[in-house]
Amino acid sequence: MALVLPRHAVLTGAPGAGKTTLLDAAAAAGLSTSPEVARRILQLPGGMELRKADPLGFAEAMTEAHAREYQRHAGHPGPVVFDRGFPDVVGFLEVSGLPVPKAVDRACRTLRYHGPVLRAPAWAAIYVQDAERIQDWEQAVASDEAVTAAWKHYGYEVADLPLAGVEERLDFLRKMLKDMPST
Repeated sequence: MALVLPRHAVLTGAPGAGKTTLLDAAAAAGLSTSPEVARRILQLPGGMELRKADPLGFAEAMTEAHAREYQRHAGHPGPVVFDRGFPDVVGFLEVSGLPVPKAVDRACRTLRYHGPVLRAPAWAAIYVQDAERIQDWEQAVASDEAVTAAWKHYGYEVADLPLAGVEERLDFLRKMLKDMPST
């Protein structure tokens, strides 16, 4: 009996680089998606305070939320597009100057994504801050560098999304999913 692995596509990269917009377009086009867990945590009562006062606790909360999303989609028969993943937590910790807890490292090493990891590069033309996206431009660029390095550190190949409108990015995502080997 062959092992059937879940199939994933992960959107990573800079804050404010169009990941959520692409994820929303993918969902509207009928693809299965998993939203960004950090934004959901930040929107909860006390979420912003947790990020500011206890970034390590925030990272642990993100890891737990990513694990729930990963498990929720484990039996899904087709591809699932995730807005960020476990190595993004490592990038957050690196940018914050914090060590990577063993549980976060273990999640990155054992709960593997099987499919393309697509980076939305920092893109000044579309970057805006909002209630949860509190990084300035320089911090957004540093975050992009840190999360990309984290994905590569854990053995993933990272492909850049084009700096283009959402329809062109959606076409790129669809092609990457179509070219993904069956499991």
